[in-house]
Amino acid sequence: MMFRPVLLLALLVLGPACSRLDHVGKPPSFTPQTESVERVAMAYSGMPTVILPERASERASLWSRERNSLLGDRRAMARGDILTVVIEIDESADISNSTSRSRNGSESLSIPQLFGIPQRHEHKMPDGSSLTNPVDLSSQASSGGDGQVSRSEKLALRVAATILEVLPNGVLAIQGMQEVRVNFEMRELLVSGYVRPEDITRNNEITYDKIASARISYGGRGQITDVQQPRIGQQVLDVILPF
Repeated sequence: MMFRPVLLLALLVLGPACSRLDHVGKPPSFTPQTESVERVAMAYSGMPTVILPERASERASLWSRERNSLLGDRRAMARGDILTVVIEIDESADISNSTSRSRNGSESLSIPQLFGIPQRHEHKMPDGSSLTNPVDLSSQASSGGDGQVSRSEKLALRVAATILEVLPNGVLAIQGMQEVRVNFEMRELLVSGYVRPEDITRNNEITYDKIASARISYGGRGQITDVQQPRIGQQVLDVILPF
């Protein structure tokens, strides 16, 4: 029973450390493509399209409606198709506010001739005390606040995404992943969300602002990232310590 807390602590410490062992003395490993949901969508894109006899002659025509024809629509529409997501974020925000509040109050109560009570008990009061003006209150409060938020971010990227699913209403669920390794640092770009087929341009591209429930992540892993991150114990203490 005594070894259970020690074992649990060892699992908490060694669990995150195992991912860092992947790039000890070597560059980070790429994510295996065989485990990608994009590959599954491409490999199992659905049943093949059956060409009806009356439309077989259209394949030889320049004006055919098929996607492979000269004027065919080659935009991504089916599960397993690929489209390009254009991410161009150039945003800035500057918020500033200031508040000020002040309040003054004064209360005074005097009973100099209340049935002779002040005169009757005046001699019993300590030196310096009097019942002539027994209550005198005053209050003053003031507060001020000043806050400012300034943020600026700029990101310009392009990534190929795959259609994972075509929803019953025709909306396309997409996901794309891109990994770039430079020396001992791996840069990862992930994008996912839902798009409408009519928002895809003729160049088979779509901008990030037309993606519903967009999830865009641009980060990395490697030796430089490990140095920049606080240690596991420090992160735990930051959560537990109340000060």
